Amino acid sequence: MQNVKLWTGNMPIETDAYEQIVRISELPIIANHIAIMPDVHLGKGATVGSVIPTRSAIIPAAVGVDIGCGMCAVLTNLTANDLPESLSALRNQIERDIPVGFNEHHRDVYLTGESGDIYKHALVNLLAQFETLELRNKLEHAKTNRIIRQAGTLGGGNHFIEICLDELNRVWVMLHSGSRGIGRQIGEYAIELAKEQAMANNRLPIDENLAWLDEGSYEFNAYINAMNWAQDYAKFNRDTMMSLVIAAIRRKIPHVATLGEVVNCHHNFTSLEEHFDEKVWITRKGAVSARSGEMGIIPGSMGAKSFIVTGKGNHDSYCSCSHGAGRKMSRSKAKSTFTIEDLMQQTSGIECRKDDKVIDEIPSAYKDIDEVMAAQADLVEVVQRLRQVLCIKG
Repeated sequence: MQNVKLWTGNMPIETDAYEQIVRISELPIIANHIAIMPDVHLGKGATVGSVIPTRSAIIPAAVGVDIGCGMCAVLTNLTANDLPESLSALRNQIERDIPVGFNEHHRDVYLTGESGDIYKHALVNLLAQFETLELRNKLEHAKTNRIIRQAGTLGGGNHFIEICLDELNRVWVMLHSGSRGIGRQIGEYAIELAKEQAMANNRLPIDENLAWLDEGSYEFNAYINAMNWAQDYAKFNRDTMMSLVIAAIRRKIPHVATLGEVVNCHHNFTSLEEHFDEKVWITRKGAVSARSGEMGIIPGSMGAKSFIVTGKGNHDSYCSCSHGAGRKMSRSKAKSTFTIEDLMQQTSGIECRKDDKVIDEIPSAYKDIDEVMAAQADLVEVVQRLRQVLCIKG
């Protein structure tokens, strides 16, 4: 492939994803080369696990509809010895306190002390900023009560909350979520705007989901403002959820506390950056910023290990790395291939759901995280290796 650099090691790229990468690389707005991460797989419009540089334009479908989706992790003062022999009661408490799937809070989020003050202050600011967005009246979720109720909720799919142990048996809390319904609606509306702009300019690409918005246009500016807001909302969602998880743990283990700063990183976003002596829009779809010394999180699949990393600032990757293990099998194929017995075997020793609703998240549906990490050894340095002992799926 021309104008493409790969960090996939010996792992194959599925045919559909390969063809999708080729289509993206041939767009006239692409600057330099596309960087493909080791967790690459087929996505809507743009390939998941890709870093796409564009000149004076942004492809909304490349950012995706889960704008600002990302990871959050924090070290606690607990060790494995502080955890109860059975983690089922703790999992039930977290699931009671944090809505998952399509559920949302039906009352105000209850956080006390400093966490409560931070939550209230951030929420007031987010709601005020939302009122300034040009797109707000185009969104069904624009009612502020819906935005409030979905803050601090997990969502579904591959989103998760986990309790992990590092190599010193210290307890970490890690979670994965994004901007929920409001981010999805911003993304979907912007994708349609891009298609309309392409039709008006007679330049609709082979895959209409690769239509772009021109920098300087009203639609571009409206989207950028809304996208940036959705990223802030996604981070707020994760921060709120993390506080709720710690509060849930405290109900069972009263002396729990967090140590150090929370690691919080997006993996579906775009930003204006300078690379190869040129300012371009860098869209990371299923990829994480990995500038030199920058902290990041690369999770494995349900039941596999995960990694806290620091970036090496690799120039050719636009200072990026993978956002996880990456799927090697579609959800429908995983459901038709594996059984509940397979799921129970592959998640043995982990407190989690083991039913037919989460078979599509079985570890075998994902790439081997060790192979993924080996393929990007020049992109990140591993700081902590974590293994899951409790996992909650949406």
